[in-house]
Amino acid sequence: MTSIGVLGAGAWGTALAQMLASDGREVLLWARESELVDEINTKHRNSLFLPSAELASTITATSDLADMAALNILLVVTPAQHMGKVLGQMPSHPRDLVLCSKGIDADTGQLMNDVARDAAPTSDIAVLSGPTFAHEVAAGMPTAVTLACGGKEAQWLRLASELARPAFRPYYSADVAGAEIGGAVKNVLAIACGVVDGLGLGQNASAALIARGYAEMLRFGEAMGAQTETLAGLCGLGDLVLTCSSTASRNFSLGKALGEGQSAEDLMADRRTVAEGAHTTPVLAKLAKERGLAMPIVASVERLLTGEAAADVVAGLLSRPLKAETGV
Repeated sequence: MTSIGVLGAGAWGTALAQMLASDGREVLLWARESELVDEINTKHRNSLFLPSAELASTITATSDLADMAALNILLVVTPAQHMGKVLGQMPSHPRDLVLCSKGIDADTGQLMNDVARDAAPTSDIAVLSGPTFAHEVAAGMPTAVTLACGGKEAQWLRLASELARPAFRPYYSADVAGAEIGGAVKNVLAIACGVVDGLGLGQNASAALIARGYAEMLRFGEAMGAQTETLAGLCGLGDLVLTCSSTASRNFSLGKALGEGQSAEDLMADRRTVAEGAHTTPVLAKLAKERGLAMPIVASVERLLTGEAAADVVAGLLSRPLKAETGV
């Protein structure tokens, strides 16, 4: 049986480990926190990040990256802004890296697959993305995802057979950039939808924001070489709808708290788990501006995160000049 591991024991990484272990497979899970490693190994729980799940006994946790080095497949679920550093600390070894973190590198503007190639040049890179709440995946509830392998059919066949489970269904894509862009942009849009909920603006406003946000996702994706069909699928529209409609989303919850009047500075300081959209927003807004792309919702989220009042930001969006729905 192919050796497989998960880098990152947050809620999503732990859920993926639980999914992989659902058929009795042995899975190695890397966590930074030694106390978390002890809890997973002795109590089969992750009370810090995924308290709802009783973990399979075939999941073993470690805090030593060297233990992961010889594994053939690694699912990389570290926070996006730390992924390159973590991969760079691992010994070089030809393997499949399946990137499951969603974001854009704040320092370089690179997508995660570019960061991973720089940090682990001997590895084959794939991207797993889609509408996935961690607690549902851990509970074995039906889930479908995009598995983008950059046109490498042999890699897809290899990974699909290792990752698929009765309740976890990957769909092939050759569009790695599209899979990443959908996941990164939807996190920012989820913050905006949370603000709508926090302000009590209603379902009409929420639906309109999702639709107009999707238009921004398509606009940015096209400029970055993504395929429209990819962004219309699980990793784009599917993930957008899920993340923009529930407080189970960390990004939606952040936006909701902003809409209710809490300050961005306090929220970011107190959050134990990472709302990747907050880190993606400024670099996404910068990339859009450099490319001359109109992304007013993304720009509005940037204003929110720098301290502008939610009501004022919404008023600014509603007072924009009237225009055609399609086109620039």
